[in-house]
Order: sequence, then structure tokens, then C-alpha cells
Amino acid sequence: MIPLVPDARPAAPRCLVMGILNVTPDSFWDGGRYRQIDAAVAHGLKLAAQGADMLDIGGESTRPGASAPGVEEELQRVIPVIEGLRQASDIAISIDTSSAEVMRAAAAAGANMINDVCALSRPGALAAAVETGLPVCLMHMQGDPQTMQRRPAYVDVVAEVRAFLLQRAAECMAAGLAHDCLILDPGFGFGKNLDHNLSLLRGLEVLVATGFPVLVGLSRKSMLGDLLGRAVEDRLPGSLALAIAARQRGARIVRVHDVAATVDAFRTLDAVEGSELGGQRSDAMARTGVSE
Repeated sequence: MIPLVPDARPAAPRCLVMGILNVTPDSFWDGGRYRQIDAAVAHGLKLAAQGADMLDIGGESTRPGASAPGVEEELQRVIPVIEGLRQASDIAISIDTSSAEVMRAAAAAGANMINDVCALSRPGALAAAVETGLPVCLMHMQGDPQTMQRRPAYVDVVAEVRAFLLQRAAECMAAGLAHDCLILDPGFGFGKNLDHNLSLLRGLEVLVATGFPVLVGLSRKSMLGDLLGRAVEDRLPGSLALAIAARQRGARIVRVHDVAATVDAFRTLDAVEGSELGGQRSDAMARTGVSE
């Protein structure tokens, strides 16, 4: 039976909280904190205990200006952490990578999902994703991490991001990925200025209307620094406001650093709205292994 809200309409799908676990030396918020395997696994378990629905493990920083590590270095960073978490917990695990080799190894180690900021455009990535059979999040980025924030330009950012993601989704499906394996991410902060980011968030329902689940990453990003003049350590209130705004516009997954605060904010919103904690979910959400 479909859970109902008080006015008898079907409950909206629950917005999942994805906890960020960076095992890099140079990520903009937590770079270097969890480079040791034990520390990374412990932090992942802490995020799970705080209410994360899934963890996103990344071994390559994608902050503006970041340089990519070699494949072997990335593997050494992420695979032991995935293995350690999988031994200790059944929480859903996403691997944040653009590398075909890392995708395959992460899937073998127990990852449930691939999160690729390059939308499977790197050599071999699409074939590797098809081979694993895992759900994949395709993200929009104008340029690359080294150049993306120099002079981002759009005529209509919402329409252009939507067109790119739908074209890329069609290409992925033609290559063998199922429709119900795909999740879309508009790529806040990836080749976008403050106005672009705000326009994307205001128009998020345009992406939601495509029928694909939408993931957003807004946590502590530079758009909050531009908007509020806050340093990264002072951006939690703004991050929570953005997460709530994304949820209200239909986002299915919010990728966050501050899991406990986000879960509390969503539970409070549920109580105010009289929402059920469950709700319908798409096949893509089911395939991540997340229990709703």
C-alpha cells in the first residue's frame, strides 16, 4: 500500500542523505582527515550511525584547480576503505570516481553505486559501468576541475544542463545501461557561478520532471561563500537551507558532509509537513541497496 499524507495524495519519495567520505589529501572541507584506513572506516560508520542512507567514497579531489592522482594511488586510497566498511556494515556505498579501473575494483569490493563527475566520459568508463551493472550518477560539468571556474558561461543554464544530461543518459542506455540504473546530478559548482547555481536550484523541478532521480551536492560549497561571505567552516546553516530547498523541489539524494544536522533538519520538516518517512522509490533507488 502506498503511504498517504493527510490530504490523501501519494507521499513524495523520501529524500536520501548521502554522507561524504573523502580519502584525499586536498578536498576543500575534509582533505587529509581520513587518509588512514582505520580513520576513514570509523568516520564512515559514524556517518551511518548518524542516519546516512549511503556513503560516497572518493579518492580524487574534484575541487576547482585539483589535479588527478594516478589510478594505482586512487585504488590504494579507496578500496581498503570500501572493504573495511563492507565487513563492518551493510550500508549502501557509492564510489566517487571517473576511472574505469576504480569502478571495477570498487564493485568487486562491495560498492553499490558509481558516482561519476565526468558522466562516464573518460576512456573505458562507460564499458566498465555497464560491466558492473551498478546504478550510475551522471553529473554535468562545464570544462574540467582545472579550468571549470575560470569563466563559466551559459545562455540558459537549466536548459543546457538538462539537454546535456538527457543526451548523456541516452548514450549510456544505447551502450547497455538500463534506464533504471541512471541518476542525474546538475553539478552545482562545477563550471557554474553563483547566478548559475541559484538558477539551477530554482529550476531543479525541470530535471526532476525528466523521470530520472536527481542527486544534488550543495554542502559547504563556494556558492555559499559568494552568497554569504562565510568561510567553509561557517557554512552549515546555508548548507542546510540549500538541502531543504533541493528536497522541496524533488531531489532524491542530497550529498552532504554534515549528516546528523541534515537528518535532523529533514526529520523536523517531516514532522511539520506531516510526511511519512517512507514513500515510493524508483528502481534506481532500489538498486543502490538503500532500505527505505
